[in-house]
Amino acid sequence: MTTDQNDESREQGVEFGPLADEIEDETYPIDKETLLERYGDRELDLEGDTTTLRAVLEPMGDTTYESADDVRQSVIGMVSDEAVGRRNYSDRGGSTDTEEGDEASV
Repeated sequence: MTTDQNDESREQGVEFGPLADEIEDETYPIDKETLLERYGDRELDLEGDTTTLRAVLEPMGDTTYESADDVRQSVIGMVSDEAVGRRNYSDRGGSTDTEEGDEASV
């Protein structure tokens, strides 16, 4: 059975594709300007849409990334609702009024 690369490079609704390996192999720390010079035109697939790394990270101020995970988390934090798929859906379960009241007794 083969592993689908898309499954490995998708995080929270963002498909990083080959960019996932490229940022993993990058030398850190790296500033946003250098990162975008190297990878800004790489495409990210969102749920039913695409965008570039530049379009996602450009609005951020001067930033230095300490790791590939730092880059991924910035992307995930900056993408619009288009990346999350079904709105208001969570497979984590929800809290109810009675659950919130139970916190004080724990």
